Amino acid sequence: MKSFLGEDFLLNSDTARTLYHEHAEGMPIIDYHNHLDPRAIYEDVRFDNITELWLGGDHYKWRAMRSNGIREDYVTGTWPDPFERFAAWAGTVPRLFGNPLYHWTALELLRFFDIDTPLSEDNAREIYDACNERLHTPEFSVRNLIVKMNVKELCTTDDPVSDLKFHRLLHQQEDRFKVRPTFRPDRAMNLLREDYRYYIDELSLVSELRINNYEDLVKALTLRLDYFCENGCRIADLSLEGGIYMEASELEVHRIFEHRLIDGSLLPEQELKFKSRLLIDLAREYRKRDMVMQLHIGAMRNNNPRMYERLGPDAGFDSQDDMNYAGQLSELLGIMDESYALPKTILYCLNPKDFEMLASLMGNFQDGTHPGKLQLGPAWWFNDHKRGMIKQMETLCDYGVFAGFVGMLTDSRSFLSFSRHEYFRRILCDFVGDAVERGEYPADMGFLGQMIEDICYKNIKSYMNL
Repeated sequence: MKSFLGEDFLLNSDTARTLYHEHAEGMPIIDYHNHLDPRAIYEDVRFDNITELWLGGDHYKWRAMRSNGIREDYVTGTWPDPFERFAAWAGTVPRLFGNPLYHWTALELLRFFDIDTPLSEDNAREIYDACNERLHTPEFSVRNLIVKMNVKELCTTDDPVSDLKFHRLLHQQEDRFKVRPTFRPDRAMNLLREDYRYYIDELSLVSELRINNYEDLVKALTLRLDYFCENGCRIADLSLEGGIYMEASELEVHRIFEHRLIDGSLLPEQELKFKSRLLIDLAREYRKRDMVMQLHIGAMRNNNPRMYERLGPDAGFDSQDDMNYAGQLSELLGIMDESYALPKTILYCLNPKDFEMLASLMGNFQDGTHPGKLQLGPAWWFNDHKRGMIKQMETLCDYGVFAGFVGMLTDSRSFLSFSRHEYFRRILCDFVGDAVERGEYPADMGFLGQMIEDICYKNIKSYMNL
C-alpha cells in the first residue's frame, strides 16, 4: 500500500513516475485564468492567520462546510474567533473522502508549510499555530508565495473600466514574475443589470468618449482594449450564461442599446441579441491583436435568493446549467470565422455532458494558423477534480490533438491554490503513463517527455505569445 501524499502520490506506474519527476515536476507555471487581487500582490500582503488566507472568499470550502452542517456564522461570518472558523473547517476535511478539497488541503499544507499530517479536528490547534507562525515571516508574503510555487506568469480577471494601476506598478517593480490583466467585458454586455446605465457612464469617463449609441460603445471598449494591451494583456474572457447566440440585424442591435440608455425595459432575448453582436465585434478586435478569447459556458448563478440577498454573488450558491447550445455556438463561431473575426479561442463547459459536443464542434473551425487554435478548456470549477480532469483529457484524445493542449489553471481567489497545478500534472502523467503501460502507445519517452512539458508550460506560453 502506498503512503498518502508520498513523492509518487497519484502516480501508479513507472512511466507515470518518470514523466512526472523528470519532466512535469520542475516546469514553471503560467496561471492564465484566476481571480487573484492585483492590489494584494503589489502590496505584498502578509495574512494575519491561516483562516483569513484559507477561508476568506473561498466558496469551494464554504459549500463543503455548509454541506457538513456548519452554521453560516462559521462559514462566512466575521464574529467567531478565527480559530473557531478554522476548527470548523478542520472538522470538515476528514469527511471529504473523494472530494478534491481533501487533496488540495493536504497539498497546500505540505508545499507551503511543510506539514505532512492530514488536517483534522484533533490537530486543528497545532496546525493552526504552526501555519500562523510561518505566515508572520517575510517569506510568506504574497509575492514570495508566488515565487515559491515557480509561477512565471499569472493573469487576473479585470473589468474594462479598471485603471490597471497595480499591474503597471508591478511591471515596474517585480521582475521575478509577471501579472497580466485579462479583458473581461461582462458588465458591458449584461444589459439587464440594474446598474447598467451607471456602468456606461463609468466607461464613458475612463475612455474619454461619451457613449450615446452602439458605435460609441464598441469604440470605447476598443480604446480600453488598447489600454489593456499596452499593459500586458494577452487574453480576454467572458461568461456565457442562459444563451449563446441569437441573430439580429445591425439596426435592431443599435435600437436595443439606445432603448436601454434611456432606461427602457428589455426582454432577455433582446439582451442576447445585443450580447451576440457585441461579442462578435470584440472577437474581431481580439483577432487583430492576436489575443486569446476564453468563453466560460454554463454557469447558473445565485440560485439561492435568500443567501444572495445576504451575501451577494460568488458566495457558493452557483451550479451547473443543463442548457443545450450546440446550434447556437456553431452559428456564433461560424459567423466569426466567415468574417475573419475568430481569434484563438478556449471553450470551457461547466456541465461535463458538453465535453464531447465542444470537442467535436471546435474541430470545424481549426484553420491551421496555430496548433489547437480552438481549445477544449481544462476541467473548470465543478469539473476540476480527478474524474473531471480525466474526462476532459479522454475527450480531447478522442476528438483532437492531445499534444497541443494548453494545460491547467486555478480559476481561484486563493494565493495557496497554485498547488493545484501539481495536482493536475500528477493526474496528467498518470493518465499518459497508464496508456503506455497498457500498450496503447509506445514508450517513446523522448516524445512523451516533451509532450508533458508542452502541456504543463510551453503550449500556453506559445498560444499567448508570451
